[in-house]
Amino acid sequence: MYNVTLIPGDGVGPEITEATKKCIDATGVKIDWDLQECGIEVIEKEGSVPDHVMDSIRKNGIALKAPITTPIGKGFRSVNVFLRQELGLYACVRPCKTYKGVRTYYEHVDLDMVLIRENTEDLYAGVEFQAGAEQTAELIKTINEFSAGRKINTTPQTTGVSIKPISYEGTRRIADFAFDYAVKQERKSVTSICKANIMKYTDGLWYDETRAVALAYGAKFEWEDLAEGVSPDAELVGKVGDASNITYMERLIDNMCMQLVQKPEQYDVMVTQNLYGDILSDLCAGLVGGLGVAPGANIGTEAAIFEATHGSAPKYKGQNKVNPVALILSGKMLLDHLGEREAAAKLDRAIAAVIAEGKDVTYDMKPNRTDPTAVGTQEMADAICKKMQAE
Repeated sequence: MYNVTLIPGDGVGPEITEATKKCIDATGVKIDWDLQECGIEVIEKEGSVPDHVMDSIRKNGIALKAPITTPIGKGFRSVNVFLRQELGLYACVRPCKTYKGVRTYYEHVDLDMVLIRENTEDLYAGVEFQAGAEQTAELIKTINEFSAGRKINTTPQTTGVSIKPISYEGTRRIADFAFDYAVKQERKSVTSICKANIMKYTDGLWYDETRAVALAYGAKFEWEDLAEGVSPDAELVGKVGDASNITYMERLIDNMCMQLVQKPEQYDVMVTQNLYGDILSDLCAGLVGGLGVAPGANIGTEAAIFEATHGSAPKYKGQNKVNPVALILSGKMLLDHLGEREAAAKLDRAIAAVIAEGKDVTYDMKPNRTDPTAVGTQEMADAICKKMQAE
């Protein structure tokens, strides 16, 4: 019996949560669901994510979370960002896989990629200084005094500044996570992505460290010269798995975007920084049919939260209309995380079969979105459960 925190969220969240819970329970894995209400109404009333929700996640160490609405231009910041920071969820994992029957320009290509994004550093660390503020003027003055190269030539009154921290320890941690994931999931390659040709002291550090981690794992290098002058990471040597069957590759972020459009089938696990990962995750979702089939997870050393990548879609609330696949696939990731690999594979096969048949699917998965044969959220979940029962 596993104890899992269940957060239904708001908008369409409760509906897709019910559908997902139904499908996970149908795998036969025994889960004691710890229901925690944490929608926008609760958060606005409490002023933040309630302590009982955080206590539940910390106690159970794992949660399934539906979307929660974030007000635009007012109120609290993103709940997702808050949870990542408070719980130390440093790794964002976004699988992107093609399912026969999902409309996409790449439906003829068998894609099965995983994007792993560092969650805590980079420009999303939130170290910002507002134009016109006294501290910003002092910062710009200090930067210009210390900079041996280019200066900030615009005035402090008109210039905002964001700081991009990239550390060896943060890079080591996410690169270690990516290689460990690749080994355990029997993947073929890990591609490290940044913009080191321009940002030599941050993204250059990123490449230095991901190469060192790759060497510690014994990975093959796509180009041997990438390993020249690099020593295996001393923190990891002798403590990590064997990645001798995995190829380590590097791509600059702009080239990576082009590569994913032209030949996405050549890539497997990709690891990158916070901002680049945010952009690439939506690009990869677009390759396989959109956010409706894009699951996700945010994982740390003490907790893991599994969630769909799409929003709460409040205009569809209570209509039993929306596609539940993204959250169900997130549930599949949850089962994998628990070590229930057979149950996860069973659920994945059932989802694939229902989508391929195209009969018991929601309106957005029909060739014509006004198709009257489209089923509701719960009916699609029921069809997935029946497929599993028929195995």
